Order: sequence, then structure tokens, then C-alpha cells
Amino acid sequence: MPELAENDDLGSSGKAVALEKRDTAQDGRRFSPSAGRNKAVIADVLSRILKAEARILEIASGTGEHGAHFVSVMPQIHWTYSDVDAISRASQSAWVAHHNFGGRLTGPVEVDAAFPEWGDAEARGEWDAIFCANMIHIAPFETAEGLIAGAGRLLRPGGMLIVYGPFARNGEIADSNARFSEDLKRRDPSWGVRDLDRDIAPLATSSGLEQTDIISMPANNLIAVFQKT
Repeated sequence: MPELAENDDLGSSGKAVALEKRDTAQDGRRFSPSAGRNKAVIADVLSRILKAEARILEIASGTGEHGAHFVSVMPQIHWTYSDVDAISRASQSAWVAHHNFGGRLTGPVEVDAAFPEWGDAEARGEWDAIFCANMIHIAPFETAEGLIAGAGRLLRPGGMLIVYGPFARNGEIADSNARFSEDLKRRDPSWGVRDLDRDIAPLATSSGLEQTDIISMPANNLIAVFQKT
């Protein structure tokens, strides 16, 4: 379960885009405590399941730390940031400017996952993978629906939707995730920890995606992998 800060990180919309306090460097890069904790273990999983020269679109890229770290440890992948929030996109742009990855770290693209059309992400063609971390539970369920529909629309055949975060399983939920979900619902009734089997998997099936892997991660999080058939 993520740690909750006293003050939400407010985006340009005036709504919370994170549940933690974040620091900002002089060059505009922002730093997420949760990304700092989980980026290495997520990278370990991605390095096993992504092909060497995969083109990945990240939805809700947040500070941009994940993409920058993943590109640094997987030297052939191509990673594109996206976000609906302007403050987050500014941080992502600062991470792109900070590193010299030979064009393998790009963006950000403005994408609202809940919308049926993703702008420049659509124009770039099909993707080998779409990655999304810690968004589904702090957004209305329509955002999860849009994320999965977008993956079904834009992934190459055999491409993967990879989601990371806390989930329930068939009505069962870890105590810490249950407490977290109740806190989220107090903040916004449209938020909450989703059930991977009851809420997410049926959407994937209807979008032409087959669940291929579920990987247990620290702090009662999961990585779920869905492959386009």
C-alpha cells in the first residue's frame, strides 16, 4: 500500500495527481518517493518480458522517473511519455532533456486515457507495449475502461498492456489495500482499488486482450500483463 502524505500533489487541473509529497530539481525534474522505491523491481520484470527493441507508450507517466530509469537499464527499448496533466508533462520533458538516450526517451504526448482518441499517440502507429503504473485506483473507472480500450486499439498483434498497482482478486483484498481503498473513496467516491478479475479482466477480454501473467510485487502490488490476440 502506498504511503499517504498530508498534502496531495495537485496537478494543473486542481485535482490530486499523486498521494505523496514530491521534490522538484532546479531543472524541473520531479521526484516521486514511490517511484524511487519501486522502479528497480518493476524494471526487473520489464527486462524479462519486453523484447529488446520494444516501443513502449507509458500512460500517466507522472514525474517521468520510471521511463528514465527503464531506458537507462534496458539499452535498446524506446519509451514515450504521456500524461493528461501539464505539470507532470513538464517534469517528463525535463527528464528527456536531462538524459542523452539517443532519442530512445521521447514525449510527452498529451493523452487523457478516458477519451476514445489519444491524439499524437494514435498518429505514431502501433505500439509493442503500453505501460501504466498506479493510475487505475486514483482515477474514475472510465479511465481504466479507456486505457484498456486504447490498448486493444493501438497495440500490435502480440503487444502487451502492462499495469502495475494494488488490486483485489476475485473479491479478496489485502488488509492494507482495503484500508487504502477506503481512504481513496473518502477523497473521491470514483476512486478505489479495483478487482483485477472482476473489474479489469472482463474489459481486457472485450478489447481483444488475453491475460498472460500476474506477478506479485512488494507492498501488496501486482503487475498484470495482457496480450493482444
